[in-house]
Amino acid sequence: MEPILVIDDDLELCELLRKYLQREGFEARIVHDGNQGVERALAEEHALIVLDVMLPGINGFEVLRRVRAESKIPILMLTARGDDVDRIVGLEMGADDYLPKPFNPRELVARIRAILRRSKSTEAKAPVEEPDLLAIADIELDKATRSVRRGGEPITLTVVEFDLLEILMKSAGRIVTREELVKTVLGRDFSPYDRSIDTHLSNLRKKLGALPADHERIKTIRGIGYIFLKSGVHAGEGQ
Repeated sequence: MEPILVIDDDLELCELLRKYLQREGFEARIVHDGNQGVERALAEEHALIVLDVMLPGINGFEVLRRVRAESKIPILMLTARGDDVDRIVGLEMGADDYLPKPFNPRELVARIRAILRRSKSTEAKAPVEEPDLLAIADIELDKATRSVRRGGEPITLTVVEFDLLEILMKSAGRIVTREELVKTVLGRDFSPYDRSIDTHLSNLRKKLGALPADHERIKTIRGIGYIFLKSGVHAGEGQ
């Protein structure tokens, strides 16, 4: 069974998740304290972390910050329903997805499977026809090493941010709809009320920075999606 680290101080919920995740083929390792959660996250091998925002000791955001400083393990944040601030902060700090409380355990498992499927597919992909290197202006994306450079300098991206950049660069000059991005990158059905893909895009823009003269790299097409502009395309770009 794949081990899932659950960091949450709700004892009743944790016991429910332990039983449900076990039925679904996962081993739930439960921690109720933020500091202990960081220790377990960095000392043991886990497929994914389910992390609550409200924790004793240190809160979920601090746990996320410390884990992200040393690991790219997928992290799903649990937030209070309707608290957009927690959701946005979590995604900006590198969480792969979020789920508001209270939630249906089936929805949690669906999110977990989507994240794991996405992370495993990026490791297993071995494209033959497409070049490993995509280059537009001063941005270079190497699919073989899953690394990104701007002007030769490395940029650290989350799994979601890398996948977003890859699909946008491969589709440079063409609009990629929000629905396509949600299905391809997040691995779930599109909902007009789910703005997480936009937050991931905002984080990606900040990390890439603007072109000279503040020209934008990724243009928002209101109500439709996004387009990576082809100005300054290098020969290495996938068409």
